[in-house]
Amino acid sequence: MASGSKKVIYAALAGNTLIAITKFIAGGLTGSSAMISEGIHSLVDTGNQGLLLYGLRRAKQPADARFPFGHGKEIYFWSFVVAILIFALGAGISIYEGVLHILHPQPITDAFINYIVLGLAMLFEGAAWYFALQEFTKAKGKWGYIEAVQRGKDPTMFVVLFEDSAAMLGLSVALAGILLGEVTGILYFDGIASILIGLILAGTAMWLAYETKGLLIGESANTKVVEGIRSIVLSSGPVDHVNEVLTMHMGPDFILVNISVDFSDHTVAEDIEKAIDNLDLEIKRQYPNVKRVFIEAEKRKKNVVT
Repeated sequence: MASGSKKVIYAALAGNTLIAITKFIAGGLTGSSAMISEGIHSLVDTGNQGLLLYGLRRAKQPADARFPFGHGKEIYFWSFVVAILIFALGAGISIYEGVLHILHPQPITDAFINYIVLGLAMLFEGAAWYFALQEFTKAKGKWGYIEAVQRGKDPTMFVVLFEDSAAMLGLSVALAGILLGEVTGILYFDGIASILIGLILAGTAMWLAYETKGLLIGESANTKVVEGIRSIVLSSGPVDHVNEVLTMHMGPDFILVNISVDFSDHTVAEDIEKAIDNLDLEIKRQYPNVKRVFIEAEKRKKNVVT
């Protein structure tokens, strides 16, 4: 999945860099607030892709004395930073530009340049969006799209897809604002379009922040994985009862598991050691993303969180 994530990010990075340059040139030549906002949008997206790549690289660092479970959560942190940047820079500056142009409206000169740039941007952005959607569809499996975002443990997939979706919507708004302003002669449409683009970015940022927050704090593995681990433990001979199965994603491909088990009263220490060793091997075999397993021998508990 990490390889797919990188492909999506590289594709978005290349497209957004080129698009940002052309948007700023068009905005500077025509004086369009919506085009400047779209340029800022693409520039922020370009920086975001750089941060996601940095996060993926940092997440691969091996475990050490300070971080005994590795640095997998780096990607969650940088995904959260991306959401903040979209809100603070993308949305904030776009709304500011829109308000400024509503208070001091200026006519757009040579709007035809904007149409060419927006058309090319839609073409390039659409290609990047389609590629991101294809990779996300592969990764989500049988889940629905909303469910995959909620349950997914690799935020880079849906972060890029969200960004590209917001970009396509923003381009449509910019095109509508410039066209309406030119057809009606009402200069406020350009500023209104810029504000709407800012609101789109703000909504995208808030949703991204919400979805990545749980992963950053410490989200459990999916229910299917937890129940599968419980079944493996229960099928072990000397186990009488599973008190709790606690899991946490330390990264998209790193699950930490802590299991509390009540072994049969007459089980000797040697058999418990063998059972724990076999359970460790079997859990990791069936669930390759499980990297560390801790099993505690405890008396049966009641009313515990599983």
